[in-house]
Amino acid sequence: MSKEPELPPPLDVVAVGAHPDDVEVACGGTLAKLAGQGYRVGIIDLTDGEPTPFSKGPESRFLEATQAAKALGVCYRIQMDLPNRQLFDCFEARVELAKIFRMTRPRVVIGFGDKSPMASPDHHQAMLLTDAAVFYSRLSKWDEQFDHYPPHVISRQLYFRLALEPMNIAGNPYHTLIDISDTLERKLASIRCYGSQFDHKRQIEDRVRAAAVMAGSIAGVAAAEPFAAARPFATDDFFGAVGLDVDPTMGTDPSDVRELTLRHWSTGLGKATKQHTPTTER
Repeated sequence: MSKEPELPPPLDVVAVGAHPDDVEVACGGTLAKLAGQGYRVGIIDLTDGEPTPFSKGPESRFLEATQAAKALGVCYRIQMDLPNRQLFDCFEARVELAKIFRMTRPRVVIGFGDKSPMASPDHHQAMLLTDAAVFYSRLSKWDEQFDHYPPHVISRQLYFRLALEPMNIAGNPYHTLIDISDTLERKLASIRCYGSQFDHKRQIEDRVRAAAVMAGSIAGVAAAEPFAAARPFATDDFFGAVGLDVDPTMGTDPSDVRELTLRHWSTGLGKATKQHTPTTER
């Protein structure tokens, strides 16, 4: 029996992009927020993004990706060697990505949620690969395919869209907006690290900022990033689910029984109702 490989500390969240800079543009503000809250956040680039018109080569692009990761505060970045411009969803690529999921053991995986018309078809292939690898990650009795990394169940999968794409994910309006008002500048700083990609496109920062501001305006915050869930999920945190903090004065002890107030309310619009003095019951 082969010995299981040694595993690094698990990650909380992993975001998967086709190329370096995809994740920064799509959800850099959210990753920076999570990292600032103490979560272990990782990024996986399926390709090195090369060749590209204005880059000096793979080493330069990797340095840009490293600087961008530092700007966001993430603790882990892996660059795979799948072919840029020729990225395809195939069995071998699924297995390689699933190996990384089994090794890093994230609770949440975030990735592309749809095609990106008139942009790289690698993005859609990245979505298909990520979907498959999330599934492959949890399969048992197949360890030899994954260098004996043990199965890992990824609890949640979310989809992002590139900030410059239409305001929907997988053909549907987004389900959740994450407030990035306090991390928008860090997102933009990470994008500026990619001088080989964006120095000749001075409007990129304005477009990314405008997309974040527009998304935020829908929910009443200064800036936001949209996500969709791969499937519905339940929560027992009602106020958290609707974007509100829990009232710290509220007791959580089941023995903390609150008084029940009962009363009638006379409007004068219906049948006459005798006024009752409010009563209390336990």
